[in-house]
Amino acid sequence: MQSARESGRRHQPDGGLSRGTTLIFAIAAGISVANVYFAQPLLDAIARDFGISPAAIGLVVTLTQVGYALGLIFIVPLGDMLDSRRLVIGQGLLSVVALVAVATAKSEGVLFTGLAAMGLLAVVVQVLVAFAATLAAPAERGKAVGTVTSGVVIGILAARFVAGLLADVGGWRAVYLTSAVLMAAMVGLLTRVLPRNPLPGSTDSYAETLRSIPSLFFRDRVLLARGLLALLIFATFSTFWTSLVLPLSKAPFNYSHTQIGLFGLVGLAGVAAATGAGRLADRGLGQWTTALSLTLLLLSWGLIAFLPSSIPLLLIGVVLLDLAVQAVHVTNQSIIVARYPTARSRLVGGYMVFYSIGSAIGASAATMVYAHAGWHGVSMLGAAFSAAAMVIWAGARQLTVGSEATECANGS
Repeated sequence: MQSARESGRRHQPDGGLSRGTTLIFAIAAGISVANVYFAQPLLDAIARDFGISPAAIGLVVTLTQVGYALGLIFIVPLGDMLDSRRLVIGQGLLSVVALVAVATAKSEGVLFTGLAAMGLLAVVVQVLVAFAATLAAPAERGKAVGTVTSGVVIGILAARFVAGLLADVGGWRAVYLTSAVLMAAMVGLLTRVLPRNPLPGSTDSYAETLRSIPSLFFRDRVLLARGLLALLIFATFSTFWTSLVLPLSKAPFNYSHTQIGLFGLVGLAGVAAATGAGRLADRGLGQWTTALSLTLLLLSWGLIAFLPSSIPLLLIGVVLLDLAVQAVHVTNQSIIVARYPTARSRLVGGYMVFYSIGSAIGASAATMVYAHAGWHGVSMLGAAFSAAAMVIWAGARQLTVGSEATECANGS
């Protein structure tokens, strides 16, 4: 690993990442990640179309997250070995095919297969994050990661509104057809702006690269702690957003898909949190940012629990939840990509496996808990995930989160 690190320093770009290119990275990441979240406000419509029971409809989200997890393990680490430009463009083209398959599915089998493939290919988002971290100047790496993540936040939250709006106009299938067109256009733009033939920083084989991922996380307590935080905060995130459509689509609200999608726009506060957290991480304030954000995350559930009696309190809770989750997420990524410069893709992929597991757990648990305990049960579940994250942070708060994991490097 030492030789790979030295190689990475030789190939470190000196010019940094321009603002325009960073913005394009952010837009591409937003469009790609939206594909994973389109289904959440459409669960009831998909269930009616295919005759899926309400208790099992969470499987639609879970399968997408399973595909995403597999992509994180087997595709994202390739960014440390191959031309990242070709990897991004190839995934984009295949995503178009998967989106069309979902939009035209006539059976549950085709639908579920298409959703899993769509999740698998949506990990292009993480390839873009690692790519941006590699191209950015060291002093602006957190800012670059934060900007790209801001695009991800917008994509996640806008997905719900756009999906609801398009579904009300043309049905849920129109959502995926529209996304296929946008993905095709974005692939064309990326083909023009992505740097050509960037040299990979690792000379490890594919098998060695895959084997190194669990080793890195289990030997480095900072990486493991940040991974566990990702699992818990995104279990919380998915708990809320997967289950929100269930009470709002019924009496006394009976909101349309468009109205439910508007709730996602309230969470755009997470955009400011993502950019700000990246800058604070560049200044060495990652631990402080994490502590404050996790406190806000737990407090948010006290407000969210007021549904259905108070929509205003719910909205305040949504703002706090999204702000806290994105601040912790960007801080986590800024810390991990700095520890092993030539292993950024595999680190991001490994970290996001925790994210995907948490999202899948939250989605499945939320629908089951809602079926048995209603919204108060969902609120207790989200608060439990949040409290567990605070315990993990408290146990790991004394660990050094500097720019290089020298203690692990010396042992490798």
